[in-house]
Amino acid sequence: MKPTDIAKNIKLVCLDVDGVLTNGSIVISGEGELFKEFYVRDGLGIKFLQDAGIQVAICTGRTSTIVTERAKELGITLLMQGQKDKRDGLADICARAGVKLSETAYMGDDIPDLCLFPLVALSAAPSDAVPMILREADWISAQPGGRGAVRELAEFILEAQDKMEYVVRKRFNTEI
Repeated sequence: MKPTDIAKNIKLVCLDVDGVLTNGSIVISGEGELFKEFYVRDGLGIKFLQDAGIQVAICTGRTSTIVTERAKELGITLLMQGQKDKRDGLADICARAGVKLSETAYMGDDIPDLCLFPLVALSAAPSDAVPMILREADWISAQPGGRGAVRELAEFILEAQDKMEYVVRKRFNTEI
């Protein structure tokens, strides 16, 4: 089945953080994590998905108050941090969301994400993901992590579901 056909049935988009929602850089001082840089266009893509009734979740191996704050800002309540085995985190997210794995898309960029690819309906990767991820992904963004990959995935899913125009009208009261 083609990724476009799969995208028509997606009800949940789950995202990794470092290398997907960010460019993968982490600024750390002697007192701990200081900065992660998030791209505003990716945030708007997340809001578009939510406007279309598609749930958005975060499942990450690290734990960060910065991620908690970004999730809160975007209205993401399905948040799993510190997941050594992301399969457990995703299973919990799907149960909480009331969504099957066969209705889920996951975007990851590195080897810890690989275990989720065969479980979800649509596996996705930013353009700068590691080669092993790029070989296994069903769909690859033209954009790198932290610079539009999430936005492109959101628009891909919304276009497949014929909802892109609807979310733009809903959010901005304008036609595209």
